[in-house]
Amino acid sequence: MTTHRLVVVTAGLGRPSATRLLADRLTEATGRHLADAGRHAEPEVIELRELATDIAGHLVTGFPAPTLRAALDAVENADGLIAVSPVFAASYSGLFKSFFDLLDPAVLTGKPVLIAATGGTPRHSLALEYALRPLFVYLHATVVPTAVFAAADDWGSGASAGTDTLPARVDRAAAELAALLPAARPARAAEEQVVPFEQQLAALRPD
Repeated sequence: MTTHRLVVVTAGLGRPSATRLLADRLTEATGRHLADAGRHAEPEVIELRELATDIAGHLVTGFPAPTLRAALDAVENADGLIAVSPVFAASYSGLFKSFFDLLDPAVLTGKPVLIAATGGTPRHSLALEYALRPLFVYLHATVVPTAVFAAADDWGSGASAGTDTLPARVDRAAAELAALLPAARPARAAEEQVVPFEQQLAALRPD
């Protein structure tokens, strides 16, 4: 059975956090779709609120603390990524952007990414399309077509007409992410063989 490393980056600041709740629902749904295909998800959640000090430190020193280094390595080695941010001032949070600023720009190339966001009202939902999606497209990630936004009304019993579609949006986005994960993990490229300098010089000598 193929096991997929699924890394979930969530930038919620509170506890409990609606952002974390949405991330958990997307993770569970993705795991369910993978299981239906005879595959297995191995999720790892990165709560950026716990790394806030390390992220700020890295921005000014250029060196990551061990816990932040481990989080960056986890994203780099993931088979797929779920990225969820609260919407502040019509865009992703500063903490969310700062974390992805610290990644090597090449590590997300071709990596399937499901984007999602939370906010007080549905008016913030377009932030997914003009802020989060362009960020990951810039980083050459493969962003799933369905982005998921959850407003405050989506979670309560007082949901207005149309807000009861959150479970359907979560399920559709998770199915798209699961479909983008490769059925078999590609083999690592063979490490480049280093030829000693003396051997290279010897090869240049005339017979």
